[in-house]
Amino acid sequence: MDHHHHQQQHHDHYDGGENDYMHQEDDWDRDMLLDPAWEKQQRKTFTAWCNSHLRKAGTQIENIEEDFRDGLKLMLLLEVISGERLAKPERGKMRVHKISNVNKALDFIASKGVKLVSIGAEEIVDGNAKMTLGMIWTIILRFAIQDISVEETSAKEGLLLWCQRKTAPYKNVNIQNFHISWKDGLGFCALIHRHRPELIDYGKLRKDDPMTNLNTAFDVAEKYLDIPKMLDAEDIVGTARPDEKAIMTYVSSFYHAFSGAQKAETAANRICKVLAVNQENEQLMEDYEKLASDLLEWIRRTIPWLENRVPENTMQAMQQMLEDFRDYRRLHKPPKVQEKCQLEINFNTLQTKLRLSNRPAFMPSEGKMVSDISSAWGSLEGAEKGYEEWLLNEIRRLERLDHLAEKFRQKAAIHEAWTDGKEEMLQQKDYETASLSDIKALLKKHEAFESDLAAHQDRVEQIAAIAQELNELEYYDSPSVNARCQQICDQWDSLGVLTQKRSEALQRTEKLLETIDQLYLEFAKRAAPFNNWMEGAMEDLQDTFIVHTIEEIQGLSTAHEQFKATLPEADKERQAILGIHNEIAKIVQTYHVNMAGTNPYTTINPQEINAKWDKVRQLVPQRDQALIEEHARQQNNERLRRQFANQANVIGPWIQTKMEEIGRISIEMHGTLEGHLTHLRQYEKSIVNYKPKIDQLEGDHQLIQEALIFDNKHTNYTMEHIRVGWEQLLTTIARTINEIENQILTRDAKGISQDQMNEFRASFNHFDRDHSGKLGAEEFKACLISLGFDIGNDAQGEAEFARIMSIVDPNRLGVITFQAFIDFMSHETADTDTADQVMTSFKVLAGDKNYILVDELRRELPPDQAEYCIARMTPYTGPDAVPGALDYMSFSTALYGESDL
Repeated sequence: MDHHHHQQQHHDHYDGGENDYMHQEDDWDRDMLLDPAWEKQQRKTFTAWCNSHLRKAGTQIENIEEDFRDGLKLMLLLEVISGERLAKPERGKMRVHKISNVNKALDFIASKGVKLVSIGAEEIVDGNAKMTLGMIWTIILRFAIQDISVEETSAKEGLLLWCQRKTAPYKNVNIQNFHISWKDGLGFCALIHRHRPELIDYGKLRKDDPMTNLNTAFDVAEKYLDIPKMLDAEDIVGTARPDEKAIMTYVSSFYHAFSGAQKAETAANRICKVLAVNQENEQLMEDYEKLASDLLEWIRRTIPWLENRVPENTMQAMQQMLEDFRDYRRLHKPPKVQEKCQLEINFNTLQTKLRLSNRPAFMPSEGKMVSDISSAWGSLEGAEKGYEEWLLNEIRRLERLDHLAEKFRQKAAIHEAWTDGKEEMLQQKDYETASLSDIKALLKKHEAFESDLAAHQDRVEQIAAIAQELNELEYYDSPSVNARCQQICDQWDSLGVLTQKRSEALQRTEKLLETIDQLYLEFAKRAAPFNNWMEGAMEDLQDTFIVHTIEEIQGLSTAHEQFKATLPEADKERQAILGIHNEIAKIVQTYHVNMAGTNPYTTINPQEINAKWDKVRQLVPQRDQALIEEHARQQNNERLRRQFANQANVIGPWIQTKMEEIGRISIEMHGTLEGHLTHLRQYEKSIVNYKPKIDQLEGDHQLIQEALIFDNKHTNYTMEHIRVGWEQLLTTIARTINEIENQILTRDAKGISQDQMNEFRASFNHFDRDHSGKLGAEEFKACLISLGFDIGNDAQGEAEFARIMSIVDPNRLGVITFQAFIDFMSHETADTDTADQVMTSFKVLAGDKNYILVDELRRELPPDQAEYCIARMTPYTGPDAVPGALDYMSFSTALYGESDL
């Protein structure tokens, strides 16, 4: 391998001696990575650039990384560009031949002072696109860009400066780089328009239409300037930052196309430069002569003014002279100092320029040499120095008297300003209407004034001393000074006397107010608790009360009596508090203290205390009356309670007893059912006769309600209890009578003897453990077993018990009443009528026929029963029927209906 082929490094550095600018960040291949958009642009541009040169040798390339692989076209390209012959190429087709040819080309590039780093012949032969593009870029840099030179800058910077110079007149073009500055296409159009204005109507182009601008430039360049299309408008617009190398390559073609024009411009520039130097030098000489003349003239005018030494009589005039001199120093002289300095600088610069451009030295005209000017300037400064000293001495002399007079006026004015209003202030009687805190503040203020007054003693003495000195120096305005001084001294004595008087008055007033303040405080300390006591008493006396018992009202009365006992003591305290107030009034009258405002420690006043006291005394009897009335009301309520309780305590137990007795009768087993029934009916009567007592209790209860009595400790019975008990009693007696009647009916219908009935009752009662008059299913089952029913725990027994339950508890309530128990037992034991027996009986009445006639029924049965049968029997429809025949068979069946067991 030869020395060009190093794979260790990943940068190709084109080293063009002093123009080693490829070390910048815009290397063609940053770590072997290349933006695909840039790669595409570089391919197109580099291909077009190569073809623009290869066509001179009558050939082209299609694919940049393919067509240079054998090295032949690469060598040809370098010959066309450089105009030199390269070593003879090898014509063999083998890889070694190709590598040899490419190496010849790379050697040639290296011979032109370019260091090739990391570009090796093998990659080019292998068709490595990135390496090939890198190599072509190196060639473009060396042969199309390195030799560009514009105003001492070369290569890339030179090309950029050339673009900037050429596009400077175009306001909407600003070329700062070789990428985004060209995106809108106006840069390309401006370059063409600057050199060939007839080719493009620049005024019609718009910055916001880059496609049109780019395509216009590319088309015109191709058609009129023989610059092939190396870029695509879409690529440039579509890339955020177009490829810098592609743009530089294309722009360098414009530079070379226009370089003929460039040479003429350079020649013209050289002539202009020479002429410009001459013109500038002549101008500088003229400027020097003019400036020197003006400055010398100004010095000649100014010196006589500075040498004038005639003094003015007044201070004002002298001061004006000084002011004029200061204006000269501040305003007129500095620009001249500047001019003198500028003159020397211009002279030196001019001599240097003449020397550098090989021209003879400059000789100013007679008397205008730099030394002439310096000497004139020295005379000016001398005159100036003596003038200022004289002015200041003159002014100092006048100043001494003016100063003394001014000092007198100033001190007198300050003193008069300070004393202004002080006499009025000392004579005011503000302390007569002041509060104690105000007086203390006034005393402090007055003390401060006294020390202020003492401090001003010095100034009064100074004023007198200055007046004395002005008299001795015979100041022209002495009389007015003396008059003013006298006035100040007289007023000073007067202020001393007034200050003493005010001090005494303030101290006297303070003592009086302190005494009053003490009394105020004592009044406040005693009035507050007393006022609170009265307000509390008023509130208590007007407090509404709700009591429910005699004890409660007695408690309130006792408390009220205790309160009344405290009133004499309270009245004593009231008198004492009012006494304090009267004492204050006496002091105010005696010493004519002008009382400003009211008691600062409280808002309570004697009028208020008296008003509240009267109110308390007025409320006491009202409270007495209210308590008496409430006491009477409570006594009445108690009477109503006892009245209700006495009756309720009798009626309640009576109802209870009656309930228990009825219960006992209903399960009684001695005597006959008729006997029980008679007994119960007597009971019922005695209960109904009891009703007026209930009504009377209702009346008492209403009175209790109207009196809003809610509790009664004398009885546990409420009206509601009594009402419910009474209603239950009535219901129970009625229900019990009904049950006994039903038992009699059952007994008679089934022909059960009284003994059997008693036996049923005994069994039922035995199993009715809770004496509720009802049996549960399990109790009922035990009862049946005790009576000899076969309802064991086997399936058959269970089925039999279920059948019995469906008869005795058809509604499935889970309980069996005594009535249901008797019905069942009598059905099981007695000889009952059946439908067949009834049918047989009708057959007898009908004389053995299958039907019966109306007349037969009316003849054989009582009227009610006969009509009952006639109304319900349907006509007989058998084969032996006659008119009016009635069907007694279906009637008999219907009589027993579904209840036929």
